[in-house]
Amino acid sequence: MEKMMRFQYKPVRRQEAIVGLFVLLFPVLLPCFFASFSHASPSTFLEWNVPKPRHLRLLTSALERESSDGEPTDLWAPLADQGWRPCLGGSVNAPPLPQKPEGYLQVFLDGGLNQQRMGICDAVAVAKILNATLVIPYLEVNPVWLDSSSFMDIFDVDHFINVLKDDISIVKELPDDFSWSTREYYATAIRPTRIKRAPVHASANWYLENVLPVLRSNGIAAISPFSHRLSFNNLPSEIQKLRCKVNFKALVFVPHIRALGDALVHRLRYPPTESQPLITDDLTGTTDRNFKQMPQKFVVVHLRFDKDMAAHSACDFGGGKAEKLALAKYRQRIWGGRVLNSQFTDEELRSQGRCPLTPEEIGLLLAALGFDNSTRLYLASHKVLCLKNFGFANFSKYIVSQRCIHRRIFQVYGGEARISTLRELFPKMENKKSLASSEERVLIKGKASLLAAVDYYVGMHSDIFVSASPGNMHNALVGHRTFENMKTIRPNMPLLGQLFLNKNITWSEFRQAVVEGHQNRQGQLRLRKLKQSIYTYPAPDCMCQA
Repeated sequence: MEKMMRFQYKPVRRQEAIVGLFVLLFPVLLPCFFASFSHASPSTFLEWNVPKPRHLRLLTSALERESSDGEPTDLWAPLADQGWRPCLGGSVNAPPLPQKPEGYLQVFLDGGLNQQRMGICDAVAVAKILNATLVIPYLEVNPVWLDSSSFMDIFDVDHFINVLKDDISIVKELPDDFSWSTREYYATAIRPTRIKRAPVHASANWYLENVLPVLRSNGIAAISPFSHRLSFNNLPSEIQKLRCKVNFKALVFVPHIRALGDALVHRLRYPPTESQPLITDDLTGTTDRNFKQMPQKFVVVHLRFDKDMAAHSACDFGGGKAEKLALAKYRQRIWGGRVLNSQFTDEELRSQGRCPLTPEEIGLLLAALGFDNSTRLYLASHKVLCLKNFGFANFSKYIVSQRCIHRRIFQVYGGEARISTLRELFPKMENKKSLASSEERVLIKGKASLLAAVDYYVGMHSDIFVSASPGNMHNALVGHRTFENMKTIRPNMPLLGQLFLNKNITWSEFRQAVVEGHQNRQGQLRLRKLKQSIYTYPAPDCMCQA
């Protein structure tokens, strides 16, 4: 068997060597080709200087920390009862649905999975306000990831309709009389049934004054764009509770996503031993050894450190002049250079907590909190990037295989080199690819929304969730885990920024400051303030004191 493995391994290594040589020689052989792309986008190769650890003194000390014999109880202990319970009301007190709705409501949602998730919740609320029949929302193709997944590809539509049957009327598609109302129809001309200028965070009265007349006149109204188009304030209590009911109860992922998520969680809980290698051909993940093995705890880390965030933050991440130039060009190309943070120095941005944590910094945070190198981490949103995003999609079908160089270029800006410090601190770090076979991942391969759905599912079943910086995924999981009273670490960004600026700080000083600064940032319930999102802060609108 060993000889056979060596025999099969050599051709792969030879192919990788040929590919690597081709990549290195390609700019030399065809410099004109690369010059033609220098204006269109920052040079890919110039910005991939291998990032070095920025906090070497702290990293060295963290790597020398001792492993504990067992799991630290204070870190892994579930949250104490905080005296709040989910409080969504019920159909018992809800008025019956009107016999005749005003018409059909269509919404077109852009953004990624979690932005669309919030849009779906708002769509149900608006349909309730208007007494309209909601058509299952249309999910726009994401211009970055080019994912065409529909609502029914991601969410269990029958469960969705059944949970909300006493709240609003929902149809999967329009009847034949309105089959003309499509995205293509609205893209070709100005249409009287399309509401194009719905204000951000519009009030309930705005919909009654501007959308209800369209419904009554035409029997249908289509709102596009619709993301963030409903206020979080001054809405009836039953509407707020309905939004939470959609988010936390009605939106359930399709069975194959749940099955894969369950398998990943099971493999994290029951990792293989040296004598029992990981078996990834059974989505149930159950074996006889599970009954003899104690389940292990794990942390889900959401690394939001992609190129968009790195560039928009205007922070210095230690990649030298090449990286600074590449990010500056990217800012100019995407936002025309109009980035608010650009007016501040790196020190000012870090002191204000405006810089996303790098993989190295999130690793140091976890180490300072007491997680040792025996801790199991699941890395969420560790996706590949296609070279076509940089303008290189057609230069070699052999390398790109017509789509992407999988396993070579990652969403995390700086690639595997930036993740390596986190891996050094936590060698038991996993992701979808390390836990599941390619056959198991075939239904989600290359589909950003489905990949994110799996990460969301695993995040909701982890003992602890932590995100490197705020964002839609962070906000969605913080809110959902708050609703379920689950432990979630919220990094104290201003504190960490100031600590990382201090190059003379010792490991003991750093650790003490981190522990003290995060005592009340591990899932303790926070009440929603004016203008804050109900999806991030579900109390007190959707939770009641016991």
